Amino acid sequence: MAGKRRKFDAEFREGAVRIVAETGKPVAQVAQDLGINETTLASWVSRARRAGGAGGVTATGESEELARLRRENAQLKRDNKELAMGRDVLKRCMGAPRSSV
Repeated sequence: MAGKRRKFDAEFREGAVRIVAETGKPVAQVAQDLGINETTLASWVSRARRAGGAGGVTATGESEELARLRRENAQLKRDNKELAMGRDVLKRCMGAPRSSV
């Protein structure tokens, strides 16, 4: 008969997922080090990746930086477009024939 089912609090689960994400160690090794089932840890890691949290493609700090960089990029594109329009106006003004009075 199987033993009593163990419960892990959220802090422990997040810590285990963070270990896998930050150290790059295999799930099996981290699970063995922590004394938990490999499939249990694998499901936590998978769930965190789907949610975009620790162990996912981007961590919280990285996602904030990505959002900041996207805003900055959009602003730079607007500025570039505005400068190009101003340059074109100046080109037209400089290229137009001058009338002599």
